[in-house]
Amino acid sequence: MKLIQGSFAKRAVMVGLIAGSSILAASAFAVSAAGPESNVGCEAMHGQNGHGKWEERRAEHLSALKEKLKLKPGQEAAWNTFAKASQSGVRSDADRQTQRSEFAKLNTPQRLDKMLAMSDMRRTKMVERTQVVKAFYAQLTPEQQSVFDAEGMSGHHMGQYHHQS
Repeated sequence: MKLIQGSFAKRAVMVGLIAGSSILAASAFAVSAAGPESNVGCEAMHGQNGHGKWEERRAEHLSALKEKLKLKPGQEAAWNTFAKASQSGVRSDADRQTQRSEFAKLNTPQRLDKMLAMSDMRRTKMVERTQVVKAFYAQLTPEQQSVFDAEGMSGHHMGQYHHQS
């Protein structure tokens, strides 16, 4: 009797595994068969559909920061350089699609090399932005520096402008 029960348990486990695998395979097929146009939620999560709102919030933040800093006329040039460096540079959906199709044509080592090159480019841009922020910060009075410390990067991560690749 134990042999039969053991056999039944093994069969039940196998049937469960096969059924679970089938469900996973079917769901994976459904997701990939739907195509990139069905990724609206995913695209929005990465800021591609919400780019306009993001730019609007960024502009509002910069405007409010400028008011709080109470810049002197001699600081305007440094402010303009800082504000320009904080622009997003987000790529269009067409650019992203082109990049994805180019990536699909590459083999794994080529993709890895391309990803490293893109990482180097992002780091270079980050170094440039850091230099601009430091140059602007050096133009501020100690009181303005305190305001900038409290407000300038509030709610922002240094990597927030990661859309610039």
